[in-house]
Amino acid sequence: MANIISCPSGLTGRIRGMRVREERVLADRKLAKSGGQVDELLSACWEELLEAGPYAFADGKVDWGQVLQGDRFYALLQVRVLTYGPEYAFAVPCQNAACRARIDWELDLRQLPVRALSDTSRACFVAGNRFETTLPDAGTRVRFKLLTGEDERRLPQLQRATPEKLLSSVLAYRVLDVDGVDARDKRRFLEDLSLRDADFLVDEFDRVDCGVDTTLEVECPECFMRQEVELPFDRGFFLPGTQRTTRRRERSTSSPA
Repeated sequence: MANIISCPSGLTGRIRGMRVREERVLADRKLAKSGGQVDELLSACWEELLEAGPYAFADGKVDWGQVLQGDRFYALLQVRVLTYGPEYAFAVPCQNAACRARIDWELDLRQLPVRALSDTSRACFVAGNRFETTLPDAGTRVRFKLLTGEDERRLPQLQRATPEKLLSSVLAYRVLDVDGVDARDKRRFLEDLSLRDADFLVDEFDRVDCGVDTTLEVECPECFMRQEVELPFDRGFFLPGTQRTTRRRERSTSSPA
């Protein structure tokens, strides 16, 4: 079974669901460490390019390293829907420290809000992936880029290298240049930003980007506290049967003899 999808940027093509042979991609630790799993899965399940959207691919073949992060996740989501259906069940702990009960939740993945790439953002992306904004406190203009698949593979390595400077690492990677600041001083400038400016900049990244909103509101069945959680995106997302088996084992070992 195949299906035609149109990603948030307009990238359109024919996809198929995962097959047994794709399990090796999910189990490949080397690919996981290098961040290449997503590219392998998308390359395997993308059958035909129908419309390139804002991308300039050679020979009519999708280069997933060039594709925006929002498009990549949307395509993965559709592959998952096509493989197992739209229902996705998961469990998270209650955020209430006095409760911490297990919250079992299920949703229809097709109902997640999707934000399209605006015409303005498309023009900036095509013109070199350069976006501009002015920081409210510093009063300085900065230029930044949207993340692509190639960036997706590099960012985790940068974050692991300096885990104590997670925010500044991300900002330094995405900010291309700052008015009046030498390239060698960019990192220092960003580390001296007010948190208001940093929050503003992250909001600007999201405002001009495209993709799927994965923030969910769930309710604890014990304390009834409503809380926001991020859609779990792990091995169980693509191998729900394995996840169900693990849960059955957990229940079995925790039950009284």
